[in-house]
Amino acid sequence: MTITARGAIARTPGAPVEIEEFTIDEPGSNEVLVKIQASGVCHTDLGVKSGTYGTSGFPFLMGHEGAGIIEAVGPGVDASRVGEYVILAWRAPCGICRFCTIGQPRYCANSLNAEKRMRSLKGEILSPVLGIGTFCTHTLVHERQAIPVSPSLPPAQMSLIGCGVMTGVGAALYTAEVRPGSSVAVFGCGGVGDSVIQGARLAGATTIIAVDLDAQKLEWAKGFGATHTVNASEGDPVEAIKAITGGNGVNYSFEAVGIPQTLEQALWCRDLAGTCVLIGVPGPGPRLDIDMQQLFDFGGSLKPCWYGDCLPTRDFPLLATWYEQGQLKLDELVTRKITLEETEEAFEAMKRGETLRSVIMFT
Repeated sequence: MTITARGAIARTPGAPVEIEEFTIDEPGSNEVLVKIQASGVCHTDLGVKSGTYGTSGFPFLMGHEGAGIIEAVGPGVDASRVGEYVILAWRAPCGICRFCTIGQPRYCANSLNAEKRMRSLKGEILSPVLGIGTFCTHTLVHERQAIPVSPSLPPAQMSLIGCGVMTGVGAALYTAEVRPGSSVAVFGCGGVGDSVIQGARLAGATTIIAVDLDAQKLEWAKGFGATHTVNASEGDPVEAIKAITGGNGVNYSFEAVGIPQTLEQALWCRDLAGTCVLIGVPGPGPRLDIDMQQLFDFGGSLKPCWYGDCLPTRDFPLLATWYEQGQLKLDELVTRKITLEETEEAFEAMKRGETLRSVIMFT
């Protein structure tokens, strides 16, 4: 049975989103209908809306950090899943592709999504952002994208695990494999960067340096575990990081902005054989021009991070448990709780650097 939902739709690159009704066909094979309770407003959504990542796919049903309740299931899904409280994952390993079959499901080449069964009232097929679409009252996903967690946990905080928190924590724990007693620098202290800081803290790093241009964000970073801060507007951050680390540089650096200048700084602030992780999504166009001999002399590695190299079925419940135990700080990431109608203002607040995360609430 087709239902009518309501959500934020981006029709034209750079234009404000439109809040409107749309229809969702009943779930198909291995699909579930989820009633969204909360959705985080991530910087990637801004990139999609603005056309930074390309202009194909419009109109988009915005959002990809969501938590909610399964309301209906399609053929092949156990009926007992109705009523489950879930976090949505924008990647769901297929289990049979060339990466899954060799034990690397985090690189799955055929991630599972629902069929495109959501349409505007004009009949246009909507593209859910990253295969999910969560700035809406209801959405349709593959059942493997719906990861159950304890229903006692708050939706606003759980929604953030679905992308930004998982990406940042996973970048530290899985992509970089931060070691106890090591040193870390994080460039860009928004929601993802602060989650890297938390991941480094959980991994046992003892020197965690937050780097940003915004004094307020640096202050916030201390609350997540940064032991030192560097305001990059006040001097060369590489020199400042070297001074903090006795002239050596850090064992691990993370770039959570997505621009060549900060990636270059992240590369050169490392100690010998250090690891540099690129998390910020640059979009097409930016290029990195570096001295190859200098790169060789430093050794170590430069690694892009995809979704924190996570396995959602394993890691979402783990992060939820860490939150429940007080080890993972999520309350502090929720800067504002807003309505669906305030989505566009949330993007403007993000541009102004006023928030770590705005969360759209549907309950």
